[in-house]
Amino acid sequence: MKKIGLELWRHKFLYIMALPAITYSFIYSYLTLPYMAIAFQQFNFRTGIFSPFVGFDNFNFFFKSTWAWTITRNTVVINFLFLLAGTFFAVLMSIILNEIRAKKFLKITQSTMLFPFFISWVIVSYMLMGLLGTETGLINRMIESAGGVRVSFYNEPKYWYVILLILNVWKHMGYNSIIYLAVITGIDEGLYEAATIDGAGRAGRVWHVTLPGIRNTIVLLLILQVGNMMHVNFEKVFLLQNNLNLSASEMLPTFIYKTGMVQQKYSYATAAGLFNSVLSLILVLGANYVSRKFSETSLF
Repeated sequence: MKKIGLELWRHKFLYIMALPAITYSFIYSYLTLPYMAIAFQQFNFRTGIFSPFVGFDNFNFFFKSTWAWTITRNTVVINFLFLLAGTFFAVLMSIILNEIRAKKFLKITQSTMLFPFFISWVIVSYMLMGLLGTETGLINRMIESAGGVRVSFYNEPKYWYVILLILNVWKHMGYNSIIYLAVITGIDEGLYEAATIDGAGRAGRVWHVTLPGIRNTIVLLLILQVGNMMHVNFEKVFLLQNNLNLSASEMLPTFIYKTGMVQQKYSYATAAGLFNSVLSLILVLGANYVSRKFSETSLF
């Protein structure tokens, strides 16, 4: 206890800064745990968490529904595509930015790449409508002017994996590259000089020095993102989907929101949400196991 007290006092200002986040996490991640019982009840507001117990009926109803496999597949596939493509392009962008020597051009490039991150997804959805709209969309006008036939992007599920992936990379690539760029700038310059003396070109220095230098950071961030990926990306998907592309765009977070808040099936939505959390736990444990087995980096 004395060591803990000394640690708290020594870094008191850091802990004070972290206090709002700790309080938020405690309230919404731990104090709400007893309410998971709703998933096993037929919930109503009069009796609250003392509503009639129905066991696994809500889970059975969810897994036997026609949407269970579809939304689980969409959630896993879309988020894995976001994770892998986002990491790849963020690392690539950080390497490119590190190779730029013109300082003014570098500042302009960084500012330009960061700008999409601060645009609301509501605005992005209107921008996308202006590009892909069937009647007034810029791309369809270009297709028609070239003698082609207009494409109903919003009504064809087959396009939405690609559309969502491109939007996610465009919006987050610049912001996510900051972390990797910070790690790259901390790599010892002597390693690059030694690689140059050994005859390595620019590509060789990137492959043998830069990538090994940021490998641990990439792995740790991937594990952390895997644990959270089943609970994110709600806003970007919800604002862009419609009834005709649900087979490709409906995910567990959007399904839980519609079931709980719109249809007011609280027990059913809580059961789906608990399944989503268990799936997240399995994914992060699996990612940590694979990382520990094939590399020297893991969370635990």
